Formats: sequence, C-alpha cells, structure tokens
Amino acid sequence: MQEDLLSGSPFDDDHRAASGPDAVLAGLDPEQRAVATALHGPVCVLAGAGTGKTRAITHRIAYGVRSGVYQPAQVLAVTFTARAAGEMRGRLRQLGADGVQARTFHAAALRQLHYFWPRAVGGPVPQLLERKVQLVAESAGRCGLRVQRTELRDLTAEIEWAKVTQIGPDDYPAAVQKSSREAPRDPAETAQVYRVYEEAKTRRGVIDFEDVLLLTAAILEDRPDIADQVRSQYRHFTVDEYQDVSPLQQRLLDQWTGTAAGSLCVVGDASQTIYSFTGATPDYLLNFRTRHPEATVVKLVRDYRSTPQVVHLANGLLSQARGQAARHRLELVSQREAGPEPVYTEYEDEPTEAETTARRIKDLLATGVRASEVAVLFRTNGQSEVYEQALSDLGISYQLKGAERFFERPEVRDAGVLLRGAARAGSDPLTDGVPGLAAQVRAVLASRGFTPEPPAGSGAVRERWESLAALVRLAEDFERTRAAAGEPADLAAYVAELDARAAAQHAPAVEGVTLASLHAAKGLEWDAVFLVGLTEGTMPIIYAKTDEQIEEERRLLYVGVTRARKHLSLSWALSRSPGGRASRKPTRFLDGLRPGSGAPGVRAGGRGGRGGVEPGERAAGRRVRGPVKCRVCERVLTEAVERKLRRCESCPSTMDEALYERLREWRAGQAKKQGAPAYVVFTDATLMAIAEDVPATRQDLAVISGVGAMKLDKYGAAVLSLCAGEEPAEDPVDVEDGDPGDPA
Repeated sequence: MQEDLLSGSPFDDDHRAASGPDAVLAGLDPEQRAVATALHGPVCVLAGAGTGKTRAITHRIAYGVRSGVYQPAQVLAVTFTARAAGEMRGRLRQLGADGVQARTFHAAALRQLHYFWPRAVGGPVPQLLERKVQLVAESAGRCGLRVQRTELRDLTAEIEWAKVTQIGPDDYPAAVQKSSREAPRDPAETAQVYRVYEEAKTRRGVIDFEDVLLLTAAILEDRPDIADQVRSQYRHFTVDEYQDVSPLQQRLLDQWTGTAAGSLCVVGDASQTIYSFTGATPDYLLNFRTRHPEATVVKLVRDYRSTPQVVHLANGLLSQARGQAARHRLELVSQREAGPEPVYTEYEDEPTEAETTARRIKDLLATGVRASEVAVLFRTNGQSEVYEQALSDLGISYQLKGAERFFERPEVRDAGVLLRGAARAGSDPLTDGVPGLAAQVRAVLASRGFTPEPPAGSGAVRERWESLAALVRLAEDFERTRAAAGEPADLAAYVAELDARAAAQHAPAVEGVTLASLHAAKGLEWDAVFLVGLTEGTMPIIYAKTDEQIEEERRLLYVGVTRARKHLSLSWALSRSPGGRASRKPTRFLDGLRPGSGAPGVRAGGRGGRGGVEPGERAAGRRVRGPVKCRVCERVLTEAVERKLRRCESCPSTMDEALYERLREWRAGQAKKQGAPAYVVFTDATLMAIAEDVPATRQDLAVISGVGAMKLDKYGAAVLSLCAGEEPAEDPVDVEDGDPGDPA
C-alpha cells in the first residue's frame, strides 16, 4: 500500500462501494456515457455550457474505480477553484469513489512541494507569502516609485501574469508589446519592480503562489527519480476547465503525466475562455488532438440548463465569432421545455434601466421565483451602485458577488473620509477658491488620483476611477437639483446625502438577488438573469482593441447568456442620465440577433435600431424620463424644477399655499425625528408639486416626481391625509429611516 503524497493518509480498499460499476452509468446520455467509459489513453471532452461536464467526468472516475481499472489513490482530479474541487470530492464520495484526490493546481503542487523539498533541496520549505501586495509595495518604493494603494493590485496582477506565462523581468516589456497587452503603467517600471520583488523574496526566504507551481515543476524536471515516484503514484489525471490553463500550469501537468501522457482526461470549452488577462489560454485545449493524435474526443452539446430560447441566442452569439476558438465552437441543443423569449429593452437613461430592472425583478419574485435564483450581471463593478440603489428602493435584498458593496469599497470609504473632513473644516486647502459643489468634490478626489479622463487599460485602477467618477456624477446631479429647488448644495449637504444613500443600501445578503460582474458569474447559474448596460464601450469594453480582445468580450457575453435557465433580459440605455444626449448604441454583439437590428456587423443607425425592440417601460406611477411639456403652455421643459412641477416658472401656479406650508411643517417634524436633513424626506420642489396637483389617491401621489416606491410606502398615508385637510395618518409600512429616494 502506497502513501498518498497529497493527503498523507493510506487508502483502504474496503472504502469502495459494493454496488456494480454499471450502476454509475445509469442516467447518463450517450455522450456522457462515452466519456464515462473512455478509461484508457488521452481523452478530450469538449463540453458546452450546461451540458453536464462535471457529471460526466465524476462518473468517469467513479466507473473506473468501481470497475477496478483505477485505484482511487492513483487518481488526481485538478480544477481551478477550491469550490469546484470541493463539489467534485462530494460527488465522488456519493458515487462510491472515496480516496480520489480532487484539488486545485496550487493545492496539489503545494502538497508535493512539502513532501519532496527536504529530499530534493534540503531544509524546511520556504514560507508561503499569503499576500504579495505588501512586498510589491515595498519593492516599488525601493525603485523610487509612488504607487497608490489601489494601483498595487494591478501591479501585482502584472507580476502574476508574467510569472504564469513564464516571462522574466528582463523580458516583460517586450512580452507586453508583443501581446498587445494594456499595461497599467510603464512596462519598464513594472519590470524594475518585478525584479526587485523577486530579489526581496530570495533575501527573505519566502515564495509566492506562482513559485509553488514553478518550484514543483523544476524539482520534477531536475530529479527524474522524484518524477518517476509521482508518476507511479498518480496514473490517472483529470483536468477540468482546461481552457483556462496557463503555460506554467501546463508545464507542471506535463511533468505529472510524463511523455506518454498516461491516462489524461481534459475537459473544457474554448467559447468560455474569458481569463486571458490572467495568462489563461485555450491553445492547449484546441491543440490537444495535435499533441496527442491517439486521443479520444467527445463533444457534449446537450444543454440541460437553459431553455431552447436561451440556447438559440447563445448559439447565435457564437455564430458571429471569429478566430481559432470560434472554429471549435459547439452548437448547443436544449433538452428543456420551451420558455419565454429573451427580452431586449432599450431605455432612455441608466437610472430608468436600473429602476425598471428592479421592478421586473419584484414582479418575478411575486410569481414565486426565489431572490437567490435571480441575478443582475454587468461588465464592470463600477456599474453596481445604481442597481444596489434601485433594489434597495423597492426593499429587495441583494448580495454583491466578487466585489464590495459600492459604499464599502476602499476608494469610496477613503473618499468619504476626505469629503467629511473638508465639509467639517469649512475652509479647506483643497476646496478654497473652488466655486460650486461638483468642482469641490473633483478637487478633493483629485488628491486621490481622480482625473477628468479615465485611465487606460482595465483592472483595479480603472475600477477605482469608475467608483470615484460615480461620486463626481452624483455631486453634479445633486448640485443641479438642489439649485433648481432653491436649496443650498454644499459639501455638508452632499456628505449627508452620501450617508443616507449608504444607509439605505445595507440590505441583508441572505436569500438576495445576486449582483455580479460577468467574470464573477462564471460557473454559476440562475433561473432569471438580467444582462444590463449592454452598450458599445462597455460591451465590448472600450479598451478592447485587438480582434482577439473583441472576441473575448463576445465570449464574456456568451457566458452571461448561458447563466440563465429560463428568464433572460438584455438591456441598454441611450444616455447616462435623464435628459442626456441619446448618443449610445447597443452592443454590436446583438446585431442580427435582437429584433430590428439588421445583419450582423452592420451598425444600426439613429437610436441603435429600435424596430422590434421593446422600449423601456415607464415605472408604474412614476415620472416620465423623456421630454416633459408644460401643462399650461406645452413648452418642452428643460430645468429640473420645471420638469418636477410640470410647468414653466413663468406660467400661472395653482399651488395651494396653505397645503404647502402644512407639508413643510410636517416634513420638518419627520426630519427632526430621523436626525436627517429635510430634503431626505422630500425636497421643496416635490412639496410644491404635491401642493399644485393635490393628489387624492396613492396612484395620484405616485405619479409626482420625487415620490419613489419606498417614500410612497413610508409617507404616502400622511401626505394624503394632509392633502385631505386631516391630521397626518400613520403609514402601515415600517421602512428604515434615511431613505434618500430621489434627490431631485
């Protein structure tokens, strides 16, 4: 009996299930069965989204174990995340294949490194550097470079990319140029930091996660006796998500399997390659048959996840793709009953897109769909804030996956501290002599690197800029609406607005709607998926320049589409803010797929080809965000306060002055009770609009601009009582204080 090099525990044959091997094959479709019974020689499984690849490969391992072809201790299944490895171990146990090792590349390599280091090198294994950011920061400082905290993540990611693609510091600048990679800073500077970082690790006797793979591979290359021991221990390998393997991981895998490749089974889908910026490449999957001419190739195309309508759109996306990965695309065939058609919706502006998406989600929840089975997916984390706010306004809980909540992001918290300090100081060097709130906010945030134009490239620097830009846009909107209402717009009021918004967004993360970037959604699925913000410049992202970068963006959208089981909504907004110029166009990837968009590759004119596309719904009982005409003279209104009142300032007013004063008195009491500024309850302009229209019902009140769903529930009964000349009534719904609603 041989000890397992990774677990350190021996395998007991009595652990095997007593049932026969054929029981493992029951319930598999013909292609999955072909995978499960292909126990010898190299095997390549090309598995489309939702086709049951994990089921196929776990049943293959279990069938091999239960038929006696595999000894469990001689099987190593490798995947890319601890979650996936844990899921695989659980399935194997249920199938009676206890003793099989299922680990990530790093976990498997680290066990081997600890086992063989004393024999191959001598002494204890160097300490693992859990987080390299601090050492990268110190290395940058030694190079005389000033690197902000949030920039360190990008610099660290560049070093990781170089290491997994086996590029040394001296070769890094040339490699960046050759790969057309958007580097976050000057490649020569990055190379210098990379070099000093490696030297610092050596001096301190520490290694990073990339070194774990590198050193393990080097030991196996330099010591044939150790390599032979590993290959005698592990004779059967399975690699999941093989399209995401890096050159360094492939180097280690080659050492594990040896020149004969042993019994190697790889599983992947080139159409789901979305991590090339980390060093992942589908080349090893696409060229597997070339490297192993004798390999068995099985294609899984029966989609058990999504309806025929969703699958049809997914196939349509890939039919327009180009490049090597596109030539190997899989045509999925849905195995589910028919469902609703995907919904394509065009909105006038982003707030309307977010508000209506939230309302549609609320409608879905009312039909019995669980909140945890709904997802809103976007291209960048900077897009989350408006959806966090929209869901909060409707009292819908949500959870943010793969990123902090907007107001919990380090750069947003840091900005809040600076803005509060400037507001308390009254006179601050950053804002002295700067006229206007928005300009003052820009001046404060400029001290943390905010610039009018976004930085080049992607990653943390871009995401940080997007977060700060969102704060600047909020200041611009806040200043404009406050000025229109005749109320002061200073830093103190703006900070109070930020605090109110932050308080309203602390929804519980249990059983909530998932908000996630498309990258973070990989490997997950939901009953209903809302793909939002699908405009040129965002999808594909503006810094995707080369053909291959554009194609990866298409694959990213494909991944998003294939996350949906039944309900799929795709939407975009023509402008960023209400009343803005409608200059945006829907993503080119939907050309020829969404109704009325024309042939693929031909940009629709005007408003992006609206024919056949469902126009954005107007929130029930909410203001119309398009042109608003004066109810007296019918002139198109452009000023915020006029739009709210629905009349020109010069046109006769029908406002009930006595009612207006009663509303103001009531509002003051509410604000005092909450310890919040009066405008948090309702702005003056909203009270004026109420006093002019004098609503008699909740529906009448809901139509008035500035009365959102939460404010209607919270204050509706009291306002309607005042309008009827009665004492304010208590509202039936208990909503958290501090709802900022619509600052307009």
